[in-house]
Amino acid sequence: MAGGKGVSLLKLIALIADEIIVGVFLLVVLPALGMGVPVLVTGLVLGVLLVKDVLIAPYVLGGGLEKRPKAGPESLVGRTAVVVDDLSPEGLVKLDGELWRARCFHGTARRGEKVRVVEVDGTKLLVELPASEEPR
Repeated sequence: MAGGKGVSLLKLIALIADEIIVGVFLLVVLPALGMGVPVLVTGLVLGVLLVKDVLIAPYVLGGGLEKRPKAGPESLVGRTAVVVDDLSPEGLVKLDGELWRARCFHGTARRGEKVRVVEVDGTKLLVELPASEEPR
């Protein structure tokens, strides 16, 4: 098993464990003790548990707490912005329709060029040209 796939499989098994346990209890243990449970009740209980899993599965299997934040300055790192006012080394860039003050780490960036955000310093973005566009 590959690392990521193995972990996802274990998460999936943990996610459906309650259905397995409740199903065995309702379909095997209780009838063996002489307490039959109507099929409709068994189906309803298992159905509610499955709906619960469908609702939380994207969170559990998608990373949940392990994911990077989607808000705040940290979410800007790694994003691409377009230079609006030449960065030599400071100027303006546009990111998601908003203007930001920015400083280019290595040299300059001209209007219209795309830059990658590498750090956020207060209200200023520290950017660099992507490797494929860096001057030679």
